[in-house]
Amino acid sequence: MAERGGAIRVRDWTEGLFARVAFAFFHLLPLDAASAVGGWLARGIGPRLGISNRARVNLRRALPELTDADIDHIVRGMWDNLGRVVAEYPHLGEFRLYEPDGRVTVEGFREIVDVRRPETRFIFFSAHFGNWEIATLAATQAGLDVIEIYRAANNPFVDELINEARSIVGSELVPKGGVAARRAIGALGEGKHICMLVDQKMNDGIPVPFFGRDAMTAPALARLALRYDCVVLPCCVERIRGAHFRFVAEPPIPLPRSGDVQADVKRLMTAINAAVEGWVRRRPEQWFWLHRRWPD
Repeated sequence: MAERGGAIRVRDWTEGLFARVAFAFFHLLPLDAASAVGGWLARGIGPRLGISNRARVNLRRALPELTDADIDHIVRGMWDNLGRVVAEYPHLGEFRLYEPDGRVTVEGFREIVDVRRPETRFIFFSAHFGNWEIATLAATQAGLDVIEIYRAANNPFVDELINEARSIVGSELVPKGGVAARRAIGALGEGKHICMLVDQKMNDGIPVPFFGRDAMTAPALARLALRYDCVVLPCCVERIRGAHFRFVAEPPIPLPRSGDVQADVKRLMTAINAAVEGWVRRRPEQWFWLHRRWPD
């Protein structure tokens, strides 16, 4: 076991070193060039990796109407988007969302948050779609004090590197787990807001429909929103071309108030999954199909 642990540490260190070299390389390039090179590398290598078979299985089950050619096209596009996201991490500070003629067209966000009452608390949710880091940038660059609940990378060295890149965003980073639940409650009490991605499998979550099949889904967002009367805001970040995006804040999802808390949690998470499904159906190549989102 000790040898295996040592082997894992060596692998983690090696992957972490490679990631730092890659980040340094992409940082040296202008943003547009970095995004293009990252996409080119990923779409050339990614579809040939064994893990892409998981994406193909997920696509066949979620979108059975697709042909094999359609699936290959989507998988290639997924890797292109993922490679671009990685290459864009060292350049997150260059995204200024509210500047005229910038890289991100923002729709609906300021119209919602600028008219909030002082006591209003938002929970912004997005998915691993487009460049998902832009959703939190929209909140912090609008002057909101937010915590970002995230799933830590399996490799601690890679996780540290990603969080270094995220530091420019200006949010408080909180890894998922018991600490996150306590910190989220405290943050809401302090008048802060929450940003989170909601499209990952949680083994001890609740079954909620997603593409016609139950997917184990974390209920924390719904429980917090219902308990603290938060405004639940869907935030979609769609890649338009290269390193240019459209960020859309959709209308808040109404909080169900039937008196049955568990039923209300399920109903709210069903609406949240439906919002993410709508984004993915519209641009399937921009979602991260490599997740084990459904039971096998």
